[in-house]
Amino acid sequence: MDKLSHDAQSLFGIHLTGRQIISLVNYERELLEWNQKLNLTAIRDVEGIRTKHFLDSFSCVLAWRANPPYRLIDVGTGAGFPGIPLKIIYPSMQLTLVESVGKKANFCRHIVEKLGLENVEVIKARAEELGQLKNHREKYDWAVGRAVAKLRTLTEYLLPLIQINGKMLAQKGESGPEEAHKAENSIKVLGGKFRQLIPITLPGVVEERYLILVDKVAVTPKPYPRKPGIPYKHPL
Repeated sequence: MDKLSHDAQSLFGIHLTGRQIISLVNYERELLEWNQKLNLTAIRDVEGIRTKHFLDSFSCVLAWRANPPYRLIDVGTGAGFPGIPLKIIYPSMQLTLVESVGKKANFCRHIVEKLGLENVEVIKARAEELGQLKNHREKYDWAVGRAVAKLRTLTEYLLPLIQINGKMLAQKGESGPEEAHKAENSIKVLGGKFRQLIPITLPGVVEERYLILVDKVAVTPKPYPRKPGIPYKHPL
């Protein structure tokens, strides 16, 4: 964990406390154990988990710098990334994890309980359904999605959940710049405005990575998000 602590500090300015490191160690152990029975994540080695899950999650800090989210929703969180590592470093943040696959949602609930994390809600649902519910529509100051869908589709999952003046954050691989260009129309239709593309470098990872940042500048029209499956099949 020494290398992770060093990399978190040098790359993202994050100082991990002893308690936070213990939480990450426990998270890693549970993930490795559960992965033997259930296919939660393709990354199954300690080094991969620390770099491609933990550090990659921490990279989100570059999007908000000194102003972390008050209320963050992580859509398609899988085994809890990036939401749970971010919650570990921001204990006062209110976090909502959304995952449509039952076994992954169950693992997230298990980890939240195991680590004693407060103000975390895990919801087994489709983003398209959640975006039409009064309790969630335009209620979050930040929404994040990592390896969920192409950006044209992801905007329809995330932007309806974000309040005016809030931010959407997409974690993307090398296709980030091209996806950002292709999503211009969907971003505009859904009340967003493209802000920034931030390149990310992770130690030992060759593939290019990007954070795509979008401002929520207008109310999302009522028809969006459309019914489950439609944003994927017919992106805006």
